Amino acid sequence: MKRRNFVKTATAAVAVSTVAPALATSVTGEKASDKVVNHYVLFWLKKDLTEQQVEEFTGFFKMLRTVPGIRKFYYGKPAGSKPRDVVDNSFTYNLMIQFDTLEELEVYGVHPIHMDAIEKYSHFWEKVTVHDSVLG
Repeated sequence: MKRRNFVKTATAAVAVSTVAPALATSVTGEKASDKVVNHYVLFWLKKDLTEQQVEEFTGFFKMLRTVPGIRKFYYGKPAGSKPRDVVDNSFTYNLMIQFDTLEELEVYGVHPIHMDAIEKYSHFWEKVTVHDSVLG
């Protein structure tokens, strides 16, 4: 191989080995090859609840957070972003839990803590939607 071709090939190899891992990494630093199972839930609480009852509902999330096997756990309220046709801020709370495997999600779904939390707090909501997805 001539020196000029060797330099081109070596430069390309260095560029690929430097850039490719960066492209395969998410903004949180996780590699794209890491599979993540997302469990995303929207809650519409009953409209006649007091502010205190709406706040009391956060006990539901505190219970759920203790279920084993959870990778990451987040909950919150609508962001109040500007209205657009594709934005739905009509929910009261959202919940996002990440798991390493689909099996962990399935265990969570029937775990006694999860079932107890539903029994204790389900009278607060009028509607719930669940979206499960795999990232990576």
